[in-house]
Amino acid sequence: MRLWSCIPAGLLALIPLVASAQVPLHQHPSVASSKTLLDAIYDDPDYLSLVKLLQRAKLIPTLSKLNGSTFFAPTNEAIKRYSHSNHLWQHALDGSIVELQDNLQLRLRQQLFYHLLNYTLSDVPTEQSPQQHKTLLYPRDTAEPPSQEPPPYPPWMPVRNGMLGTDPQRLRFSARDDALWVGVDASGKGGVKIVKNSMEARNGILFGIDRVLEMPPDLATVISRHSGLSYLHKILTPELAKFLNSTPALTVFLPVDDAWEALPPYERLYLESEFATDDLKRILNMHSVLLEEKEVKWSDSFEKPLNLSTIEGRALEIVPTDGKIKVSHSEVIQRDIYASNGVLHTISSLLLEPEDLQLTPEKYLLALDCTEFVSLIHSVDLAHLINDTETEYTILAPRDDVIEMFKTDDLPHRGSEELKRLLQYHFIPGKWTPTKFSDGILVETALEELGLAGGRQVMAVEVADESKNRAQAIRFAGASVIGEQVEPTNKTVIYFVSRLLVPPADVLETATPDLDFSTFITGIFSTNLADTLKSMPQTTLLIPPNDAFKRLGMLVSNHLLSSSAKADWERVIRHHVLTSVQYAEPFVNGSKRAFQTLEGSDVHVDRRGTNRSVILTSSGGWTDMQSSLEPRNMLTQTGVIHAVSDIMIPGSVELTVGKLVKAAKGSTMTTMIVKAGLDWVLNSTAPPEGWADQGLSGSGWTLLCPTDDAFKDVNLTELYSDEDRLRGIVEQHLIPTPSSPSDYPSTDSWAFIDTFVNNRPLPLDDSATYTTLHSSNSAYGDVLIRVLGGGKGGSDGTVIGIKGAKGKDGEQDWARVVSWGRSTTGGGTGGVVQIDRLLLPYNPSWYVEYGAPIAVGVIGVAFIGLFFWGVRWVWRRDTTEATYEPVGGFGPDDGDS
Repeated sequence: MRLWSCIPAGLLALIPLVASAQVPLHQHPSVASSKTLLDAIYDDPDYLSLVKLLQRAKLIPTLSKLNGSTFFAPTNEAIKRYSHSNHLWQHALDGSIVELQDNLQLRLRQQLFYHLLNYTLSDVPTEQSPQQHKTLLYPRDTAEPPSQEPPPYPPWMPVRNGMLGTDPQRLRFSARDDALWVGVDASGKGGVKIVKNSMEARNGILFGIDRVLEMPPDLATVISRHSGLSYLHKILTPELAKFLNSTPALTVFLPVDDAWEALPPYERLYLESEFATDDLKRILNMHSVLLEEKEVKWSDSFEKPLNLSTIEGRALEIVPTDGKIKVSHSEVIQRDIYASNGVLHTISSLLLEPEDLQLTPEKYLLALDCTEFVSLIHSVDLAHLINDTETEYTILAPRDDVIEMFKTDDLPHRGSEELKRLLQYHFIPGKWTPTKFSDGILVETALEELGLAGGRQVMAVEVADESKNRAQAIRFAGASVIGEQVEPTNKTVIYFVSRLLVPPADVLETATPDLDFSTFITGIFSTNLADTLKSMPQTTLLIPPNDAFKRLGMLVSNHLLSSSAKADWERVIRHHVLTSVQYAEPFVNGSKRAFQTLEGSDVHVDRRGTNRSVILTSSGGWTDMQSSLEPRNMLTQTGVIHAVSDIMIPGSVELTVGKLVKAAKGSTMTTMIVKAGLDWVLNSTAPPEGWADQGLSGSGWTLLCPTDDAFKDVNLTELYSDEDRLRGIVEQHLIPTPSSPSDYPSTDSWAFIDTFVNNRPLPLDDSATYTTLHSSNSAYGDVLIRVLGGGKGGSDGTVIGIKGAKGKDGEQDWARVVSWGRSTTGGGTGGVVQIDRLLLPYNPSWYVEYGAPIAVGVIGVAFIGLFFWGVRWVWRRDTTEATYEPVGGFGPDDGDS
């Protein structure tokens, strides 16, 4: 027996009284069918869960009363999935009376009513363009606590005058992908798929759907879920959100995100601040229509021109043209976005006039998310910088979120001198509009720096790309500009920067983060100069990169960075510190040619070429020792830092062969040189008498220095006892080096020289041959350079051997060049070439030295002997022919006659 068939006749008699207060339903001619909608639902096992919900919501009498309706009925599976995320439906299915305290079951009834149309569909859609239908849902406010009042008498029909006024909620129906879809959007996308064939009943039609239809939420929720209204959702205050979700029969024309983008960035920042509440309320009222008759304005009411009055009192002109709808100077993009308390139409632009937003200069910083910046300024008594209307200032203002990143440890304490110094660095005297800035310019700030002797600290400005928005292409001290600059008065311009601008730190703190300078900086900390450089006012540090130490020669670098050469290294450091502040522009384009250094001597400047390349020449070192300036303008508390390509050696630093041998770990070779009586080579002193006769008095010396490891197979005791052999070995490793090697480039013909080549003690080119001190005593005294693979090269892949040597002790005994260093003594010629093995003087064996002459002599004697033997043999053949005599011999008489 059907539940609805058991209703007492007395109750049914009251139906006309109740129905008179309900919505007058559309009546349709009865369909020739023996079943009603309820029969169809009861008979189909796919709707068992739906029957439970209808019973719980007391909708069985309502459905039986309807004569002509359309029911989009969720199947058991659809309800099961939905109940997993909806506790109300879960409790309704479980029959939990404790959880269902609402006697009216208002929320459940409303959701089910959204599946019902109060008329039978005569045709279904055949295209994606959706049909619009009115449901039996008249949305009501469900925010109130559940009612304990008894429900009205059945059939308890839906009542008008809900959150949509007298209108019911709407539902779209369309066809796509060979299927029917209900609950789609205005373009026919999304929605719920109809999965069961329609079933016609006597009082309507039934469609089975695979998911439960979600009722449209309130306007505030609709805005939060709409991808094109993300900015509006972002700036909505709780007060405005409450207005949007609780005001009934509200029609809103809301601008999409692109429309807000049309506002200047500083105005959008203002709207995002907590100070824009009143203005936001006014803006929303300018886009909202709330009619006295509680009528929602769907797009089908815009078929003819219409004037609507907003809550703010502005008139909106609605004009349909060519299939589009104009709203004053804007255009509707998406119409009829359903909500429980109204309807939303998105529009292409804001309905504002230019004068609707008025800001004052001081309020700019407060309103545009710079409140913390203003608060900090007041804490250090710098309010005059933002309140002085007579003095021109350019303000570089960080927003609150930028300052928030510094709140933990990095931001100085309120009221401190350090904070005051930081904030002064955000103000530039004068009104600097974007067109006044050029890339690389240095501008003075309001910060007066003790390290600059009371002068103003400067700030580097970069202009990345002038073809783009000029302000946004500017970077102040590495910080980008966010949005457009603001000019609240004719004396002030404000740029919103991406981070706090920290004033320049001391010279070492500034240089340390750059890993290219790590070797030089580490070397400074190894001395006692660190504190001196930090506090010395008005200085310019010229700092070489790490690879400059390799170009200088690793033996020179190793010597300078060793603990025993601290005095030399400190002089080198001081020679890289100018006692004046030289920013890039005057350094490159100025006329001054000499600058005093902290070491005491000068660095000379030569500006070459049309691009004004700056070449620096040190006061010492060797011939043509130079370094090119790489202007950096790395600002410090005491001045500036520039990079230089190479290390400069002052005249106060003497690099002797002995110092370089020590750096080459050649203590064994040092002992051998001393024992050989050539210790003056190590000390770079004048040679003993007699050397001038050999033409070597004006030469420097290049020592081929084997490392100590090269002597591991040498019996040093035996070697030291043999003075002649010892001296021969030492002489084999000493190369007289002329004071002006012809292979070095001259600055007369070259604007720049190859410092890597120039800094070597002698050219190490392929096939280069050099005479050693041993060459005067041996035909095998010269040495030969070979670069593996051919061509020119440095120490990598370069070997050196005795020229002309053969056999086991000859070509197989090449030594590899490990490193080198050039000395500054002897006119800056010579130095040390570190090699990995000992070059023993070449003494060929007797058969190598005398075998060829002996063989030639033996062969010659053999040929001579053979010749004379042949001559004798021929002669004897001609003079010893046979003669004849009697058989009996000659008689006595014969002999007498």
